Amino acid sequence: MDAGAPLRLHRFHGGSALAGHKAESVPASIRACPSPPVLSLRLRAPYGGSLTACVLVGQRVRAGERIADATGRAAALHAPASGEVIAVTDDLIRIRVVADGENDAALRLPSMDVATADAESLRARIAEAGIVGLGGAGFPAAEKLASAASAPLLIVNGAECEPWIACDDALLREQAADVVRGTALLAQALGAGRALIAVEDQMVEAWTAVRDALATGAFPSIAMVPVPTVYPTGGERQLIEVLTGRQVPSGGWPSDIGVTVHNVGTAFAAWRAVAHGEVLTHRIVTVTGPGVAKPGNYRVPVGTPVEHLIAQAGGYTPAAARLLLGGPLMGEAQADDSVPIEKQHGCVLVLGAADLRDETQQLPCIRCGDCARDCPAQLQPQELFRHWRANNLDRAGNDGLFDCIECGCCDLVCPSHIPLTQRFREAKQEISAQRARTQRADDSRRRFEARNARLARDAAERAQRDADRSKRGASADAVAAAIERAKAKRQAPKDDRP
Repeated sequence: MDAGAPLRLHRFHGGSALAGHKAESVPASIRACPSPPVLSLRLRAPYGGSLTACVLVGQRVRAGERIADATGRAAALHAPASGEVIAVTDDLIRIRVVADGENDAALRLPSMDVATADAESLRARIAEAGIVGLGGAGFPAAEKLASAASAPLLIVNGAECEPWIACDDALLREQAADVVRGTALLAQALGAGRALIAVEDQMVEAWTAVRDALATGAFPSIAMVPVPTVYPTGGERQLIEVLTGRQVPSGGWPSDIGVTVHNVGTAFAAWRAVAHGEVLTHRIVTVTGPGVAKPGNYRVPVGTPVEHLIAQAGGYTPAAARLLLGGPLMGEAQADDSVPIEKQHGCVLVLGAADLRDETQQLPCIRCGDCARDCPAQLQPQELFRHWRANNLDRAGNDGLFDCIECGCCDLVCPSHIPLTQRFREAKQEISAQRARTQRADDSRRRFEARNARLARDAAERAQRDADRSKRGASADAVAAAIERAKAKRQAPKDDRP
């Protein structure tokens, strides 16, 4: 299909039209957040890989220098600023930022010729630069490209439909040309013949900038598609359905239907890594909410404490009541603001008391079905909640618990004010913990059975050796006895015959 041909959009089940609250942070240009006195970079790999520090306490590092190696499903870490390593633990590297003149310039990788680079070398560079999915998941981008190789359709997601978040909007307004170049690069690394850049239809300035970047005609296989601003259109599975009319199968992956999805920030970072040799040490973060004095979008060094970033936004207002990393529906509440910004964090949101639900108003479920009507994953949240209350987690799992994308649509419409998403998150964590315990028990049982089999095998081998030794001993005794009899016969006196 021609990338320039009109695309018929589809509608996913459920969802909600929500107030965007993007105007609070978008009008101003992206601001630079200066490095804090100390950067704290977490050695965390949430998808089963591992990060290992490759620096020592007291070591001087330059901006862009690798400080942690990755294995498995993880992405390498690089120093966002020059400084001295002051702490290395199992889960954290701390760098005291030191401006030292000649070492202030960031280290870069050698630039590559995109036109002549093959897919494998592009994926290797993206891995070397430590690039992850910048839409919130944080999955290593090179791993995702490799696992979906030869998918014919690439979707670059700029539909950040959760309220308050505007980092992708700001990026597209100011860097649309590089996002388009990055889209072409990702398609090349993937082997995709067609790419779509999806932008919310209400992000007019953003999609206009993308349209203008595509107007040169240099990227005929890429099209820009404004999509309805309905939460959660920005969800990977929902966006695929909107653009293709196809659903990712339960328990499956987008690559199962020939599609892969990357964020616009990931496309931008990939282009900068390949064409300019930049490793991923900074990202755009929206700092917003009624609890922030001067909301805006900031280019932030990874490892920056949230308190430092809030200070750049004018500090807290008297209305500040709750701090979230992420949006109001899928974000994670924080106990304090000393936590560092990580690569997957695109928003710091400070809500006021008026924005919070009074948990004391929670009532029993009346089984009205509103949650099922709005669930974009087409689940029955009231049934999942019933299984959770009965501690029947196996039944919840069988009824699609892990298909829940934790979007919070059910919470929004529940007349009983039940925190359904939180309950489902807890149930998933418990099931995962149970599976981990079962796996450990199975591994222990297999080791025990293997040990018993080895001991039995060793005992049988010893018994066989003893039997063989006894048999050889008996044979030797018989030979010795025969020799003695022969000797005795020779030595015996002969009969004296006439």
